[in-house]
Amino acid sequence: MGKIAVVTDSNSGITQKQAIEYGVSVLPMPFFINGETYFEDIDLTQEQFYEKLEGNGEISTSMPAVGSVTDLWDKLLEEYDEIVHIPMSSGLSSSCETALMLAQDYEGKVQVVNNQRISVTQKQSVRDAVTLAEQGKSAEEIKNYLEETKYDSSIYIMVDTLTYLKKGGRITPAAAALGTLLKLKPVLQIQGEKLDAFAKARTVKQAKNIMIEAVKNDFVKRFGDETGKDMHLFIAYTKDQDTAMEFKGQVQGAFPQAEVTSVDPLSLSVACHIGPGALALACAKKLS
Repeated sequence: MGKIAVVTDSNSGITQKQAIEYGVSVLPMPFFINGETYFEDIDLTQEQFYEKLEGNGEISTSMPAVGSVTDLWDKLLEEYDEIVHIPMSSGLSSSCETALMLAQDYEGKVQVVNNQRISVTQKQSVRDAVTLAEQGKSAEEIKNYLEETKYDSSIYIMVDTLTYLKKGGRITPAAAALGTLLKLKPVLQIQGEKLDAFAKARTVKQAKNIMIEAVKNDFVKRFGDETGKDMHLFIAYTKDQDTAMEFKGQVQGAFPQAEVTSVDPLSLSVACHIGPGALALACAKKLS
């Protein structure tokens, strides 16, 4: 049985400290802020990011440099036989496509997983990959499993402010102005490749209920698991941890037989498009 290394990027929300705990490697995502380059969880903390975001900083995201990826792979292959590389969804970044291209030079030793996940569901894919490697699966078997089960997850996100969706061109200034006037709390959905509108709420309370009902519906209609006993539940947030912890109690009450696996900050690549005060409910099937 070969030794397998698991690699991901910081879009997964896995910190450098957690990477050591999980036994994985995490490539920090670069951010360009007011003309300077920062790396998530290296020289850019969550607190620093929101300070710059709310200070109207010019923020854009990028992908890890080619050399950063191949240097890490080369170093790992000195110790490991194979690598499973799990980047963020190919529909949300070109980093997956780039990694697939680079892996062609590694004679099958690097298996790039295109399972179209991000943030907390991507994080669960990484943890599943570690478990499968411990069970003796090959890198190719792990890749195949994660891609076959890529749609066994959902993310629903309540956005607290429309400012950043407008800034990113995802909604028109007129729609943002109307939404702000009506105090709308849109609920977005990430399934597979896209960040899409899902529903409109007038209050935070209503948005929370919409997300809970959406996950209940997914449990029954998509996953065939009405109680959620074979599902992970995740809560995520941007900046406001206290509200997320309160929401955890509500979610656990709504799904008494499911497990709220974690309450985590949303990755900064998502946060820069939706701003502070967002709240998310996500789920993913447990390993079969």
